[in-house]
Amino acid sequence: MHNRTTIMVIGAGVSGLTSALCLAEAGLRVRVRTAERPQDTTSCAAGAIWGPYLVDDDRVLRWSERTRIVLGRLARQTGTGVRLIHGLEASRHELPPPAWATGLEAFHPSRPEELPHGYRSGWWYTAPVVEMPAYLNYLVTRLTEAGGRIEVGTVGSLAEAVDEAPVVVNCTGLGARRLVPDATVIPVRGQLVVVENPGVDQFFVEHDESADPTYFLPHGDHVVLGGSTEPRQTDRSPDLAVSAAIQKRCASIQPALRDARVLGHRVGLRPSRPRIRVERRDIGSRHVIHNYGHGGAGVTVSWGCAEEVLALVGTL
Repeated sequence: MHNRTTIMVIGAGVSGLTSALCLAEAGLRVRVRTAERPQDTTSCAAGAIWGPYLVDDDRVLRWSERTRIVLGRLARQTGTGVRLIHGLEASRHELPPPAWATGLEAFHPSRPEELPHGYRSGWWYTAPVVEMPAYLNYLVTRLTEAGGRIEVGTVGSLAEAVDEAPVVVNCTGLGARRLVPDATVIPVRGQLVVVENPGVDQFFVEHDESADPTYFLPHGDHVVLGGSTEPRQTDRSPDLAVSAAIQKRCASIQPALRDARVLGHRVGLRPSRPRIRVERRDIGSRHVIHNYGHGGAGVTVSWGCAEEVLALVGTL
């Protein structure tokens, strides 16, 4: 593709910004069209810890590993919002650790006495933990420095988008339900609580799939507590009863969190789909590259998917 061709990326969550950044740093002209500023997107409401949970899709491990490498490098820089944190992942069932975990830094199985009450297996490792407001700011700054620009606005249809730019990258997340349209994309509401850090320096993540997943992620002076999984719920107002239940569950594992001062609440709508969509579709002589449907794994696969977007653009 000629490097003077402008590529439009639709969406400014973590997938949109990372895709735009990969394209811009490859020397391509990029503009991002977004209905919401990055700090207002679902990505900003995420926890977020790296972890390739959608392993029924054979592409996810490859995308996740690439992302882990990049995040590990960013963790060594200041101002990125990325840290490498040691912690425990545990299951209420007798399970072996997933294959992807065993290769991580400082991996080792948990001893029975280290497991919280009610958990039957677990494993320790070090992984990237991302403070999303800071990380999104970092991506925006780096994108701007690479010559990319962000504009607030809406797109009525993909046909309308390709009238403006010959190549469009669709990173609209839940918005793909209307824009594509793709009825297989559904919202899954998630709620988090942000509390003052009482001295927690390790993460905890519940391995089992649950409507009420329990996890806490330290980010320096505060800790993000989770969470909830509510399919087809779209209300983005915090439910204080849900927040209280989240803090109670986390405190049952780490008692220091019981009386931690609540700093705020986050609610996001995960764009869930049976399979992540990263592929090219043509509209006449114009091109749309889809990159959406990441569910709760948007951060985990972000760099891997973005680099695949760049590879698809390279085939044009």
